Amino acid sequence: MKKTLIWVASVIGLAAVLTLGLEYFTKFNSQRTIAVSGECLTSAPKDRTAITLRVQTLDKNAAVSMKRASTKISEITTFLKTVDVEMQTTRFDSFTKTEWDNTANKSIDLGIETDIAVEVSAKKIEVIEAILTKFAGVTDVYSENLRMFTSAESMKPIMEKCLGTAIENARTRANAIAAADGKKVGKLISANYMQQTGNDDIRPMNFLSAKAVSARSDIGGGLVSKDTEVSVSIGAIFEIK
Repeated sequence: MKKTLIWVASVIGLAAVLTLGLEYFTKFNSQRTIAVSGECLTSAPKDRTAITLRVQTLDKNAAVSMKRASTKISEITTFLKTVDVEMQTTRFDSFTKTEWDNTANKSIDLGIETDIAVEVSAKKIEVIEAILTKFAGVTDVYSENLRMFTSAESMKPIMEKCLGTAIENARTRANAIAAADGKKVGKLISANYMQQTGNDDIRPMNFLSAKAVSARSDIGGGLVSKDTEVSVSIGAIFEIK
């Protein structure tokens, strides 16, 4: 019985020591670090121009509607392979199209509509102009969402540099706070960050034919776009000496 009481007392004593040790470590650790924020705001030039080419067909027969759309999009992609562009299919949809008839007071089945869209981007706006000219006036072909944006290749080094600037901004703040207490800032212990970009500069052109788009004054030299705004915010923890 006596041995049991001694063991229990030892366990309680050890727990108390561990608790005190943990509190001391937490207090000691909090005295050796400082958490601050840092920001960076810069811009990146927009180096690519993009347009979406959409094929839209309507027929009472579903197979006919899909075949017409597939044939037309095949003509487009075949041409796009001959020019310096990047492309990807962004939509492939086939559905029953209806329209409300006010006279009959009911919905009228118009047939099967098939939509296929391809996003095309190029380094030179002249390439986009050539594509629009090629398909100007072609039945069932529409152009939409003319825009300029910064490519991922161009954005990466600018974003990395901005991140470094944000960290240095945080270190400057940490130095000022530490100096007020007669201490110095050491190494960066940890950091987390958020980034924001306002990339696309979209010119809405929904449901315009390629011919109508190619004739607009805001194509070519008239398409002026602001640089992409890049914003990085970080939360950093530094060692205090």
